[in-house]
Amino acid sequence: MENPSSPPSQIIGPSAWTSEELSSNENEWLTHFSQEEINELEDAADHFMSKGHGIEVLSKETFRLSSLLAKLNALKSELTNGRGFEVIRGLPVNKYSTEKAAIIFCGIGTHIGSARSQNAMGHILGHVRDVGADANDPNSRIYQTSERQTFHTDSADVVGLFCLKEAKEGGDSLLVSTASIYNELNKMRPDLTKLLFDPIATDRRGEVPEGEKPYFEIPVFSWYEGHLTGMYQRQYIDSAQRFEDAMRLSDRHVEALDLFDTLANDPRLHIKMRLQPGDLQFVHNHSLLHDRTGFLDWPEKENRRHLLRLWLSVEGDRPLPDCFKQRFGSIEIGDRGGIIIKDTVPTIPL
Repeated sequence: MENPSSPPSQIIGPSAWTSEELSSNENEWLTHFSQEEINELEDAADHFMSKGHGIEVLSKETFRLSSLLAKLNALKSELTNGRGFEVIRGLPVNKYSTEKAAIIFCGIGTHIGSARSQNAMGHILGHVRDVGADANDPNSRIYQTSERQTFHTDSADVVGLFCLKEAKEGGDSLLVSTASIYNELNKMRPDLTKLLFDPIATDRRGEVPEGEKPYFEIPVFSWYEGHLTGMYQRQYIDSAQRFEDAMRLSDRHVEALDLFDTLANDPRLHIKMRLQPGDLQFVHNHSLLHDRTGFLDWPEKENRRHLLRLWLSVEGDRPLPDCFKQRFGSIEIGDRGGIIIKDTVPTIPL
């Protein structure tokens, strides 16, 4: 009999999917807005804009929806209790101003969860695009470059992306199940699996809350109240070794991390998709990792790849162990996550 305080040898459930199960049937995870739903979103955005409010006061009350609520409630359930992701297609984003696109996106977000700060500047709405940042700088954020990312989780329950413009080439989205990586790893090398439950240090990249270390110590795998939860960013794990008091990675830890990366990058496990302008993608960070291929952008500035991003804390999500307080600030369900630095004021840059 399995010990309930320890993870089972194999995780079974809807979030433990493989590419073979999902790649051939995109209708499993790709849905479309109806014209009625698009009209409702546009009307809600126009009404909000007519009041002259700043986007920071968006709420369920100021961005009222009716026909879409059932779809968004089903989405929340799919994220937190199902496969862990969904793409919704069909918004005619090319006819929207950046402000209107942001209002629609953030308005939808208010019906899924509460928005969290994504950086030390307090940005509630993120802009994912190449701004020429140096991918080798230990204080750079990889999403601000055109380089290939690596499979990772973000510091919130759910990450949402709204594609405004796609790259000339590349920039594909990749998703993989944390449970499926665990299952494969445990079949191959259970001795290495155990090491990923150690408090491995991850670099904060200069975004350090008051009273905290410049790194946090959250295991790659956490088993808590019947849930396997992942926290992973390999570049930041490697760069945390620059801090003398961080837990040292043994050769076997490195072997375990390398095998984790190999499995995440195995086409049998991960799914690849190309987000089109107007697509919304939502991903549950606790059960999936996400990645993005490198890309070649358009020479014209106005045509370059640009996505909006939200980090959301979702009511009814799973409980998290105490160690997540280091990164999430609080582990209170529905009010946790984000990067919170002293004196930072939440803002929504357009």
